[in-house]
Amino acid sequence: MVMDTFSSKGIFLTWKDLSVKVPGQPRYLLQNASGYAEPGSLLAIMGPSGCGKTTLLNALAGRLGTAMVDSGEILANGRQQRLSYGNSAYVTQDNSLIATLTTYETLVYSAHLQLPESMTPFEKQRRVQNAIREMGLQECADTPVGGWYIRGLSWGQKRRLSIAIETLKQRQLLFLDEPTSGLDSAAAFHVVKRLQLVAKAGRTLLISIHQPGSEVFELFHHLCLLSSGQLVYFGERSKAQEFFDDAGFSCPPFWNPLDHFLWVINSDFEETKDEKLGSETLTNSHRAQTLIRAYTNSDMKKAVAITIQEVSKKAGELIGKGDVGKVNTLKQTFYLTSRSFTNMRRDIAYYWFRLFVYTMLSICIGTIYFKVGHSFDAIQERAALLFFVTAFLTFMGVLSFPSFIEDMKIFTRERLNGHYGVAVFVMANFLSAFPFVLLLAIIPGTILYMLTSLHPGFDHFVCFIVTLTATLSVEEGLLMAVASVASDFLTGMIAGCGVMGMYVLNGGFFQLLRNLPKSVWRYPLSYMSFYTWASRAFYNNDFQGLIFENNAVGGAPLTGEEVLKIS
Repeated sequence: MVMDTFSSKGIFLTWKDLSVKVPGQPRYLLQNASGYAEPGSLLAIMGPSGCGKTTLLNALAGRLGTAMVDSGEILANGRQQRLSYGNSAYVTQDNSLIATLTTYETLVYSAHLQLPESMTPFEKQRRVQNAIREMGLQECADTPVGGWYIRGLSWGQKRRLSIAIETLKQRQLLFLDEPTSGLDSAAAFHVVKRLQLVAKAGRTLLISIHQPGSEVFELFHHLCLLSSGQLVYFGERSKAQEFFDDAGFSCPPFWNPLDHFLWVINSDFEETKDEKLGSETLTNSHRAQTLIRAYTNSDMKKAVAITIQEVSKKAGELIGKGDVGKVNTLKQTFYLTSRSFTNMRRDIAYYWFRLFVYTMLSICIGTIYFKVGHSFDAIQERAALLFFVTAFLTFMGVLSFPSFIEDMKIFTRERLNGHYGVAVFVMANFLSAFPFVLLLAIIPGTILYMLTSLHPGFDHFVCFIVTLTATLSVEEGLLMAVASVASDFLTGMIAGCGVMGMYVLNGGFFQLLRNLPKSVWRYPLSYMSFYTWASRAFYNNDFQGLIFENNAVGGAPLTGEEVLKIS
């Protein structure tokens, strides 16, 4: 393995009496956990499902949700500082990846976004090739990641790719949540072996892992066992069996010790077993509590407390954001724009399907309002036609909501890991989407404009297309904002439709603006609604300069300006 140059100063992490709970709920998600992690060693955080492994990682990494509160002491290099954006890497359980990019493309784009300007293109390329080789991704380097309509990588391959992305920059502190999930035993061994080599290079790694094989378990240096949010054991992995023996829970002959540990501390099932401590038959939860008490009163815990004290005295540099500021913002914007544009171009569900739907709708509208004319009835027809364009064509943007949700998941992961900032994402997203938004406006808009024979004149046609483009762009931004707070596609779809529906009500078609209730609906909602401004722009562009027939006997023709005054 070729190792690039890295800082010789590692990160010493300690935590003492760390607890996490949701306010208003009696149960702790994590209670009085203490431990440490040092450069050069692998720490395995293990326990049954729901025992608090991910909660512990999130608390240490500064990624607890706003609904959770934590207490206790966390020290990094002897300082009480919160780990957060950009100063560590975190591989989450879910694989948030771009489905249309290949393995190689994913890593190349990530390298350009993360790695500092001081590295040459050759060094970045070498870093990418090393990551591909070390994670065993050579055979699928040119395979798309894959999604719901693209056949691509398996779950295990996606897992290895997610790890490869976060090892590119070689940060000094790395958190991994279930990195071997979905991997076979051989792949899991090689991945953890690779992580062991990363640790030996002077880095600090904390890994939550569910049930590794015995070969994988032997690669870890320290072990943290949790049960129902409480610490059952923390110490050297090799001494765990001794602790269980002393507590009266010896591993039966020919059993895998790790399987025995996890079986004993699992309190999810309350069947009474034959194991006895003295004359008392123990249930699963009683066994776990017995072990928790045994560890609390053990010499091992006292030794760990002394080690925590010693490690916390190893003062080091204040942990900053790494090399985040050393990557040129304009270059980040360029590469992120290129990546997003490539994804949008390849993903048929992003814009191509919408283009097809918009085109079909434009043909339908054009045939219904074919050569709408200048009769008295044409006034209402033009208003209805333009409102449909304003409201319903933009409303169809919800078709892209699944893609927006995936984009936000990827952005959240990359921002928290310090790949780039919010401003870069916003600019790149706008630049990459704008050509497709323009296409959505020009092709369907031209078809509709020509079929319906709206206001003649090239300048009016251009104004129509520009207004439609601006409206679609604002709608894209609104839906992306909703996607940023939505937890899933269905929630986002409902919220997006609700917000846009409320704005449509203030657009001036269902109720004239001057007749809207002044409180709330007119001020401020009608002014906040982009439909209000878009419909005004469409109406002014089409009606001004036109003359319509008047159905009143002897009535003078109506001008477009007169129509606008009463609308």
